[in-house]
Amino acid sequence: MKIYLVRHGEVNHNLYGLYSREDEDLNETGIKQAKELRESIKNIEYDFIISSPLSRAKHTANIINIENKNIIIDDRLKERDPGSLSGQPLEVTNREEYWNYYATIQYGTSEDIKKFFNRIYNFLDELKTKDYRNILIVAHSGVSKAFSGYFNGIDDGRFLNRGLKNCQIKEYEL
Repeated sequence: MKIYLVRHGEVNHNLYGLYSREDEDLNETGIKQAKELRESIKNIEYDFIISSPLSRAKHTANIINIENKNIIIDDRLKERDPGSLSGQPLEVTNREEYWNYYATIQYGTSEDIKKFFNRIYNFLDELKTKDYRNILIVAHSGVSKAFSGYFNGIDDGRFLNRGLKNCQIKEYEL
C-alpha cells in the first residue's frame, strides 16, 4: 500500500513561531499552499483521505481532494500536544531536545514524545492490517516526524529536521 503523507498548509502559529494547541484554521498563505499542492498531486490516485481532526488538516484535505473521495477523520493523527507551552515562542525550549526521542527533559505538560510516537505507530500498525492500495493522509509536522521514525528508524533520536514543511508531501510504502 502506498501512503502519501501531507502536512497541512500554514497557520498563524507557524508564521509567528509559536507552540499552539489551538484548533487554528489555515491562513491565506496556507490556503494558497493547499491549492498549489492540489495542482501538483492531481495525477496521484488515492482510495480516500485520512485526516487529523484539527481544522487546519481538514481544510487542507478538502482543498486537495481533487477526486472528491471520502475523508475519514482519525484522532490519532492530531499534532503532539504542547500542553502548557501553548502560546509561547518556540525558543522557550531547546528544540533539538524537544524533538529528541531519547531526551530526558520534560517541557511543561507537553505530550511525551514516546507516547506521541506510539500513538502514530498504532495508527500505522492498524493500516497494515487493511487491504488498501493508495491513501492520502493529511496531518502535521510532528506526525511526519513520527512517520519518519516508523519507516526510517529512530537512529540517534533527533527528529527536529525530519518533519515536512507546510503542504509538503512524502510517499511511503507500507
